[in-house]
Amino acid sequence: MQYINELEVTIDDMVQTGRGILAADESAPTIAKRFKAIDVESTEENRRIWRSALLTTGGLGEYISGTILFEETLVQKTDDGKTIPEAAWAEKIVPGIKVDKGKIPLALSPGDLITQGLDGLAERLRGYKQQGARFAKWREVYSIENNVPTQHGIEANAEMLARYAAVCQAEGLVPIVEPEVLMDGNHDIDRHAEVTEAVQHEVFYALNRHNVVLELMILKPNMVLPGKDRRRASPEEVAEATVKVLRRTVPTAMPGINFLSGGQGPEEATINLNAINRQAVDAPWNLSISYGRALQQTALQAWQGKTENIPAAKQALLKRARLNHLAMLGEYEAAMETG
Repeated sequence: MQYINELEVTIDDMVQTGRGILAADESAPTIAKRFKAIDVESTEENRRIWRSALLTTGGLGEYISGTILFEETLVQKTDDGKTIPEAAWAEKIVPGIKVDKGKIPLALSPGDLITQGLDGLAERLRGYKQQGARFAKWREVYSIENNVPTQHGIEANAEMLARYAAVCQAEGLVPIVEPEVLMDGNHDIDRHAEVTEAVQHEVFYALNRHNVVLELMILKPNMVLPGKDRRRASPEEVAEATVKVLRRTVPTAMPGINFLSGGQGPEEATINLNAINRQAVDAPWNLSISYGRALQQTALQAWQGKTENIPAAKQALLKRARLNHLAMLGEYEAAMETG
């Protein structure tokens, strides 16, 4: 492989005990929704201000090793003239880029979804790399309903993830592979575990077919949870179900597993991560985070779109990152939330 040394360096920089990934790659509709909640208009300038504030937080690199950016953010600059990727790397936070183009219905497979964006991917990756990106991320989504996801849907999505990952490694970017089984719905935790296991089995089967080097990629899976319309599961239940699925599906060659928060609140996502790490002390993989809203929410509320609130927003982000750092070590306690 042409870029193997480059890929190894990126993995070493990103997969480290006690450090995780900040997802700041919200699509235009998603960030507009988040901004609307604090009565801020989603203009390009407001997005620049917000994302540069996040990534110029002093000390963030102690807890965060990588950040997933949206395409426009790669070329935006901080107030002192650095590009946002340069500002991230100044904190030793590796900049990366979301490269999928969003989901659409899977043809002739009612209820299943598929993600677009493979056309021209290699060329786009070369451009992103020149702009400072060292890794990429692609998300496939699986809804749980009566007859969904189908086996056809599971296989089609796995094929997309594997093709994307192979192109990334061929171009010298570490792929983050994100198969997200949604927690929307009324399913119980056992059903979520069943679907997550089937999805991850198929993903790794496809990765193997496409010659993707597992040591040079990162998995971004969901935790195993009951549907939002069901009772909340205890952290111990979530940890037990999640670790069982990982042990059944994820090869030991994988260096890092960075969980998505998937609609969990900031505290819930931290508590569950902590329980997973306490239960999986002998796991062969680094168990960490790739959180978006669960890292940003308290900071966003502190900011409120006001320049004078940026220091408070940075402190809120730093606290959330530090608490998740402790959860990666299995050392988090709920009392720390008020400390």
